[in-house]
Amino acid sequence: MPWPHGILLFLVTVIGMEAFAYAAHRWVMHGPGWFLHASHHSRRSGTWELNDLYAAIFAVPSVVLLLGGLQWGWWPGFIWIGWGIAAYGAIYFGFHDIIVHQRIPTRYLPRSAYMRRIVQAHRLHHVVETREGNVSFGFLLAPRPEHLKAELRRRGRQGVRAPTAGQALAEK
Repeated sequence: MPWPHGILLFLVTVIGMEAFAYAAHRWVMHGPGWFLHASHHSRRSGTWELNDLYAAIFAVPSVVLLLGGLQWGWWPGFIWIGWGIAAYGAIYFGFHDIIVHQRIPTRYLPRSAYMRRIVQAHRLHHVVETREGNVSFGFLLAPRPEHLKAELRRRGRQGVRAPTAGQALAEK
């Protein structure tokens, strides 16, 4: 496969993964897969949570496509698609686990309007501890935080985590 076509397929895959991640997060993780994802909406004790199994589950198609394209004689485009899925996984890990949830300590502070927006949108998603009533299911694209806050108010703050003592003081 010519490099330009492969790179285009790679980029389309990375972009398409955002749509897939949105759908999986909204209708699988907050649906029948809540038994794993609930751990991610609760306070974590320790390094790992049940939700981390989703990383392994979502890595399987990438590995299979890479093996198929590289070792099993499948269509060469599958290599680029497999790398696109893996690249999205790496972007997700960097954004979600390192920047937002600080599972690896860092001093990074979002300065750009885009980064502040997606970090705040993801944090607003996490103020809801329950399966229903959440807002903002995407990872790289997110509605404006003002819209998300208005939606949470419209829903009567259903399932919203009670603020900790420090948060309650900061809001006053």
